[in-house]
Amino acid sequence: MPMDKRAFLTGLFEAAVAAADPAKALAPVLPEKPKGRTVVIAIGKGGAQLAAAFEDLWGDPVEGVVVTRYGYAAPCRHLTVLEAAHPVPDAAGMAASQTVLQAVSGLGEDDLVVALVCGGGSALLPAPPEGLTLEDEQALNRALLASGAPIGVMNAIRKHVSRIKGGRLALAAHPARVVSLVVSDVPGDDPAQVASGPTVPDAVTRAEALAHVRTRGIDLPVRVLAHLRSEAADAPMPDDPRFARNETRVIASARLSLEAAARVSEAQGIPAVILSDAIEGEAADVGRVHAAIARECALRARPFQPPVVLLSGGETTVTLTGTPGRGGRNTAFLLGLAEAIDGVAGLTALAADTDGIDGSEDNAGAFADGTLLARLRAAGHDPRAFVQAQDPYGAFAAVGDLFEPGSTGTNVNDFRAILIDAQP
Repeated sequence: MPMDKRAFLTGLFEAAVAAADPAKALAPVLPEKPKGRTVVIAIGKGGAQLAAAFEDLWGDPVEGVVVTRYGYAAPCRHLTVLEAAHPVPDAAGMAASQTVLQAVSGLGEDDLVVALVCGGGSALLPAPPEGLTLEDEQALNRALLASGAPIGVMNAIRKHVSRIKGGRLALAAHPARVVSLVVSDVPGDDPAQVASGPTVPDAVTRAEALAHVRTRGIDLPVRVLAHLRSEAADAPMPDDPRFARNETRVIASARLSLEAAARVSEAQGIPAVILSDAIEGEAADVGRVHAAIARECALRARPFQPPVVLLSGGETTVTLTGTPGRGGRNTAFLLGLAEAIDGVAGLTALAADTDGIDGSEDNAGAFADGTLLARLRAAGHDPRAFVQAQDPYGAFAAVGDLFEPGSTGTNVNDFRAILIDAQP
């Protein structure tokens, strides 16, 4: 009986998501209970699920705040759950930021703050510094999203234009001890990069952030650039003694999720190769590179002999030009890949965001194979028109190839799998 390739790839995605299950990830890393209060701050697209799992595991009542994306809430018994906009912040996010800062204010040395942090927190907690407004932070986010800069560069800039990011939330909680339990959605799993590190500082200076702006030609709003040029923008450094008692652990990541998917594939008799869990770059270009490797496997049985599945993770970017269409980096990756494998048999790919949403649409990603362009033409579409309009979502929607699992409750960034048949 022929393999259902899409069902196989979906099973690998589900294994990757299950490896980042909040309850499983939290259980072995719970901190010691404090003498004083326990305040939980959960931030990100999977923040509510993390918080609910923490409440179940902790046992005793806790207090605190959860901030997640609209539609991503989960019921918590003791914590206040708030929703805000992503990827561009809104007024609800501003109000949530103030609530979070109030929740950690006035704490003592015997109190504990547990920060449950996952991807999406940069947009969900806008807190512009004195002299700037929500509109300024919205303009900053749009400029960064359109620039095509990697996540590390975006966060290096964002952390200097905030009252929360870059470790400032942990400073607001001082002298309480802060334990940060982080679900990583960034290449390299640096916890200071996840959600722009609200409780975890990094060593990138304001001068380095300005250098990124200059060398990459990022068109920052005038007021934001003026702030970034002032000493008031300086973020705290990791050697600040106020961070000395704090602890940080990465509890789930793309690496662990890809390894779980590889095990499931191999259990079904398909060898798996993890190319990398930290791939960055322009999404369509990364798609073309993956296509070149897959073609070499399919046509020449090198560097890996079929049947085989190629797995990768990380966070690509999309540089917007002109009027943007629809879609996110996973569909952009797949459209680049599909162009490069046009007419090649035996290749089927799935690329999807592990949180269930690719960009701002209702899909996590899509499926692609060597027949995509032919099917688009047969349906009366010009494939290049979708590329020129920056509308990868439209391309996959036109032929029913979108992947729509819904919200997963976690986020370890992008999952990519390319199945290469034994006999194309």
